[in-house]
Amino acid sequence: MPVSALAFEPLVDVQARNMGEAQADVAIRGGIFETTGFRAGAVALYDPQTGHYSAEIPAAPAMLSAPTVLTGADNALGGWNANAGTIAYEWRRVRTGGMASAGAGDNRLWRAEAYQGWVSPVGAGGRRLAADVAGAWSDSDGSRTFGESRFRRYNARLQLAGDGGQTDLFYGWQSKFISWPNLYTPYNVIESDDLRTELLVLNHREELGGGDFVAAGAYWRRNVDHYVYNRTGATPGPSNHTTWVRGAGAEGRLTTGTFAWNFSANFIADKLESDTLTWGRFNTRNHTRASLAPETSWALAGARKLTVLAGAVFDDTNRDASAVSPVARLALANAAPGALADELYVSYAASSQVATYTALNSRPSAGLFRGDPDLGREKARNTELGLKGARGNWAWTAAVFHRSERGLVDWIYSTSLPNARVASAVDIDTTGIELVARYTGRRLDLVLGYTGLRKDADYGNASADASFYALNFPEHRLTAAVTVRAGRGWEIRLDNEARRQKPNALRVTGDDAVLSAVEVSYTPPRWSALRLTAAVDNLWDSDFQDVPAVPAARRQWVAGATLAW
Repeated sequence: MPVSALAFEPLVDVQARNMGEAQADVAIRGGIFETTGFRAGAVALYDPQTGHYSAEIPAAPAMLSAPTVLTGADNALGGWNANAGTIAYEWRRVRTGGMASAGAGDNRLWRAEAYQGWVSPVGAGGRRLAADVAGAWSDSDGSRTFGESRFRRYNARLQLAGDGGQTDLFYGWQSKFISWPNLYTPYNVIESDDLRTELLVLNHREELGGGDFVAAGAYWRRNVDHYVYNRTGATPGPSNHTTWVRGAGAEGRLTTGTFAWNFSANFIADKLESDTLTWGRFNTRNHTRASLAPETSWALAGARKLTVLAGAVFDDTNRDASAVSPVARLALANAAPGALADELYVSYAASSQVATYTALNSRPSAGLFRGDPDLGREKARNTELGLKGARGNWAWTAAVFHRSERGLVDWIYSTSLPNARVASAVDIDTTGIELVARYTGRRLDLVLGYTGLRKDADYGNASADASFYALNFPEHRLTAAVTVRAGRGWEIRLDNEARRQKPNALRVTGDDAVLSAVEVSYTPPRWSALRLTAAVDNLWDSDFQDVPAVPAARRQWVAGATLAW
């Protein structure tokens, strides 16, 4: 899945239940799963029931670009309903060729994947018609009892592409069954989730030169969810939910004279049908968002350039009050030899978002999940100071940031109400530092990262003995990804993470963890189309709970082969 590549990304914290492909919450800069957004081309992907399903993107990674993590001013302008950050993908250019992969491992794990792309000769206007298809399948009994997962995904895409632009028409269908102890609650029962996700996207992007571009798209998404709280008991009964989303978006950058105009616009209409989320004030909602931010630059002495960007974002729904959020960025580029960095910048960005239906429409006075139909718009203010640089084989970024959030919707646990999770608004301030260094060489690649976070939270009158999400964060997190090309067809990948987590009353294991994954691959020198792999996840068999009270997946191994043509 696309989320697979994020597991050890230094800018992203993937909080997995079982494997990340089974269920994963994605957090950015100490945010929570519902303050992280996803984009594919010009459209913002969204699940209105719960942010737990936002990462359910039924698209083969081979069809998507490597993700870009948008934060600060970039997120305010290019994100949607995501106060912490956005994972942004573009549609990859189709090439003639394909691959097939298969593997097997312990816990009766098997997996398979296939991809094929075709590109026609150059046609009228220098454009090519292309198409690709993909399928993926996996089954596992899981590393814990009642921890099985079943996965199927099918994709098809048509593409018209040339030197200046690309149009993609994509359809994806995905089914997933997951089961795990304490999947979403801390009550020591076996829970399961059965999902069916469909996505239809039309996207066009036109490059205009000099960094200017325009992009527009539209999509339709349906997610069907069958959740069972206790697979081995009779009550409470299963919950059934279906959500629909229709959306359209456009973004671009156009230069006129000395000004460049950055703009975006989105419209999203959602709908929920549910047999349990029926206690709110509405089950349909229309969202409108527009942003405009002109920027201009001045050349300075010493090969330096100053760029100023300033603008605003307008957010509105037909159910909530609207909001206008200012955005500003000041950047100093320095091309002089020996400069400390290629760019120094400071930014300020306000943003806002609204809660999902699980928080709004769960019954307020009874049940496992307690909602609040009066939860209002969540607002954030982001301030950031950072630098970027590259020298030789090295590239690095550093940032110090502060995010002040008001009315963030968190799920809390209270000893006075031990049999429920309660959606509660919290005012929370997050201060952090983020350092990333990347080295690319002939034999060795390195990606090193460090994130340090501190939070101050005020839940008002709510009784919060523990937080499932807002206060589940690493105070210190180190990542190290190492790729060694040892020669004669051998390659070794080591992904490592060390973290010191904020203490949490719901976590029954330690707050410190070292997590590693290793993959060894071999490509026969005389048959470069074949790649043999052996991999181990959770190498040290750590019991660290990514999400408090949710048992960790145990050590797992898999071996397989990939044939490309």
